[in-house]
Amino acid sequence: MIYCVIPRELVDELYDKMVEYYKDNPNVTVIVDRREGDDRRAGKPEPEFLEKRETRDRRRARIPGTFPNTDAPD
Repeated sequence: MIYCVIPRELVDELYDKMVEYYKDNPNVTVIVDRREGDDRRAGKPEPEFLEKRETRDRRRARIPGTFPNTDAPD
């Protein structure tokens, strides 16, 4: 499902146009952003578990040794 989110300030201008544009695509739903107020996440410190998270390289280590030459012979 894909959501086409229309900001509240542009509803009168865009909503009907976008509904018409996506009417033949059942995978798209046009919705209006109705959130109000400030973003409650702003200014909050990150949770402790994010501070302790460590990034590791999950790739396998390269096989030790040398590899044969792959250049074509002259």
